[in-house]
Amino acid sequence: MRLLNLFKIAFKAIILNKMRTLLTMLGIIIGVASVIAMLAIGEGSKDSIRSTISSMGSNMITIRPGADMRGGVRQERSVMESLTLNDYKAIKQQADLLTYITPVVNGGGQVINGSNNWPSTIYGVNPDYLNIKMIDLQSGSMFTDAEVQSASKVVLIGQTVVDNVFPDGEDPVGKMIRFNSIPFKVIGVLEEKGENTFGQDQDDVVIAPYTTVQKRILAIDHLNQVIASAISEEDAPDAVTQVSEILRSQHKLTDNQDDDFNVRSMEELISTFSATSEMLTILLVAVAGISLLIGGIGIMNIMYVSVKERTKEIGLRMAVGGKGSDILMQFLIEAILISITGGLLGVILGLGSTVFIEKFLHWPTNVALYSIIISFAVCAVTGIFFGWYPARKAAALDPITALRYE
Repeated sequence: MRLLNLFKIAFKAIILNKMRTLLTMLGIIIGVASVIAMLAIGEGSKDSIRSTISSMGSNMITIRPGADMRGGVRQERSVMESLTLNDYKAIKQQADLLTYITPVVNGGGQVINGSNNWPSTIYGVNPDYLNIKMIDLQSGSMFTDAEVQSASKVVLIGQTVVDNVFPDGEDPVGKMIRFNSIPFKVIGVLEEKGENTFGQDQDDVVIAPYTTVQKRILAIDHLNQVIASAISEEDAPDAVTQVSEILRSQHKLTDNQDDDFNVRSMEELISTFSATSEMLTILLVAVAGISLLIGGIGIMNIMYVSVKERTKEIGLRMAVGGKGSDILMQFLIEAILISITGGLLGVILGLGSTVFIEKFLHWPTNVALYSIIISFAVCAVTGIFFGWYPARKAAALDPITALRYE
C-alpha cells in the first residue's frame, strides 16, 4: 500500500509540471527512437544484402584469376589470363562437391534491333548458368550443349534489354538482333529480377554460349571466371578448399608459391558485407546513444531542481514520521516514471520512423524485438542511475533544516 501511495505522489508531481517533464523526456524520446530506427536500418540492410546475394545463388562459388606479379608490377584481374578451359574441365571432372559449373567470359557492347540500340553486357556461359544463378525463363528456352560446342549465334536477353530494343512490346523470341556487328537469334527472355542492393540492374544482360563470345566477340581463349554451385551451403567451404587444391595442382604451384587465382563462396561475401553493415550500425547506435546519455543528465538535473523546490515538503513529511527510505523511493519512482514514459513515447516514434523510412526513402528496415527490449532496459537503468543521487540527497535532508529552507 505504501508503494502505491508513493507512485501516486510521484505521478501527481509529474502532472503538476507537465511542460518541464515533457522537455526532460525529450532526450530519452529522441535517444530511444534513434536507437530503434538505426538498428532497424542496420538489420534491414543486412537482410537485404543476404537476400540479394542469396538470390544470385546461395551455394555459388566464384573462381577468378588472382593478383599476379609480372616484372615487379601487380596485374589487374581483368588482364589476367591464368584461368583456362583446361582449368574448368579439371574442376568439372575432379570436384565431387559441385553440382553445376560453367565457364564465364563477358564483354560490353551495343545491342541493336533495327533503329533501336542499348548498351549492355554479354555473358558467355554454358547451360548450367541458369541453375547456378537461380534464374528462370519468362519465355523461350536455354541453348543446349550442342549449340555451345558449335558456337551457335543464339542469345537470351533480360527484361531491360527487351524494353529498350523491343519498345513496341513485340515478342523477342525468334527475332534477330545484333551485338555490336554480330547477328544473334533470340531464343529466350529471362524472368525479371530488378535491381539488387548494390543498385545493379540484374535484367540488363545478354547471355550466349561461351564459345560464341570467346571466338566471335572477344577473340580470346582464356576465361574471365568460372562459377559453380556447391552441393549445399554447408558443403561450400569444403568445396572452396577442393577447388583450390585442384587449381594449385593444375597450375603446378609449389608450397611456397601464392595462388594465382581466387576462390570465394557466397557465404564469405555475405559475412564480409554483414560485418561492414554491423560496424556501421554500431557506430550509428553509439551516436544515437548519446541522446540517451543527454536525456539521463536532463533527468538528474530536473530531479535536483525538484528536490530544491520541494525541500519544505520533504521536511514536513519527515517531521510527521516519513522515513528517509520513503523519500528516496518517492523521488526514485518519479525519475523512473519520467524515463519509462519517455522510453514508451520513443518506441512509438522509432516505429513510426521506420515506417516513414521504408515507405518514403525506400530503405529496407527490420525492427528487431531485442532493440525494443534493450531500449526499455536502458530507460529503466537511466532512470535509476540518474535519479538515485538526487533521491539520495533528498532522503538525507535534515528535517529541521528542510523546514527552515526558504
